[in-house]
Parts: sequence; C-alpha cells; structure tokens
Amino acid sequence: MNILIVSATVLEVKPLLDFLEIKVPTIGINQSKKTLNNHDIKVLITGVGMVNTALLMGKHMNSTIDLAMNAGVCGAFNKNRSLGEVLLVTKDIISEMGAENDSDFLTFEQLKLPGQTKFELNNLPKCLVNSKLQTAAGITVNTVHGNNDTINKVLNLFSPDVESMEGAAFFAGCIDFEADYIQIRAISNYVEKRDKSKWNLPLAIQNLNNELIQLITQL
Repeated sequence: MNILIVSATVLEVKPLLDFLEIKVPTIGINQSKKTLNNHDIKVLITGVGMVNTALLMGKHMNSTIDLAMNAGVCGAFNKNRSLGEVLLVTKDIISEMGAENDSDFLTFEQLKLPGQTKFELNNLPKCLVNSKLQTAAGITVNTVHGNNDTINKVLNLFSPDVESMEGAAFFAGCIDFEADYIQIRAISNYVEKRDKSKWNLPLAIQNLNNELIQLITQL
C-alpha cells in the first residue's frame, strides 16, 4: 500500500516523523523511501492555507496512492469537545466562498456559481472500520475566527464543530482519485476571542500523532 500523509506544518506531525525516522523539508515531501509493514509512506508538508495545500496536493497526489491522510490541529466551536481530542472530520466546506449583501452573507449555493465548496467522506476506509474516533463537521477558512459576531454568523450558517485552514482543500485534492482518504484533526483551542494562553497545542499534537502512529502500524 502507498500512503501519503499530508500536513500543513512539520510541527503538527513531528512525533510521527521521529517515529518513522523520516526527514522532510519545511515545505515539500520526503525523497528517501520509507517502508513500514510493507507499506510505502510519504509525508507531504504543504504550508498553511488552502492555496498552499491545493498547490502541493496537485503536484504530489497521483493514481499510485492507496490512502491519503490529512493530519493537523484545529479550533473547536463545540466546547463539549475536549482540548486534545482527536476527531475524524467527515464533512468540510469552504465557508468564506460567497458574497456580502450589506450585513447578510450569501452562500456559494445561493449565488448558484459553478464549482464545489462542500466535501463529504462517503466511504469509511478499512483502517477506520473499528476506530472509536468521533466524527465532526468542519469548515475551512482563510481567517480563523476570533470575533463573537462572526462566530455566531458562521454557526448559524454552517453549524460546524471545528475549523481549519486546509481541510476542504485536501478533500478537493483527493476526490478525482480512487484512493481512500481521511482527515484527522486534534483540538488545540476553542474558537473564541484569540487568547493563546488558553490553547494546548502540545497535547493536541501528541494525541494526534499517537492516533496516526496507531493507525499506520495496524494497517
């Protein structure tokens, strides 16, 4: 099996890289071959954001890949979720695609424009059949939310559990291929007025990588 693991930054998957003894550039993919349990593994670091993710996915996603995994941290709208909790994002939407009409926001669907902004995981890969990961709905944004008014607007429009800056772009990069693909994210913070003293990035990264290591070693 050929596995492609996609992350925005080295930091988010550093424990996995150490476990696999893989070296990757700040942006790019590991060039040396890495095999684990007869599976060939590549780790792609895209940089932060939808454009960077789409660009690198377009360059490196191909028909030889059997399983693509997007791994990263996220912010949670739902405060019933715990910091550090790892989630399987099964739905994602580019929430900012639309138009302002005075104080109202017109969604992409309301504007009836060509293209796709909504993505959904239709088939659960075999590696997750027995997984206990909770599922979540995500939005993908260029500007992470930190204002009560805009947070309430996006909650009313899309009812998301979490937000990231890459998830929907990853899904878009996978849909034209026969490979299985999944998006796994760990909660580093709640979506609220920005206060990094309340975040727990180390816990989110550790839990995320523990889950990734468990998944790939059980394949």
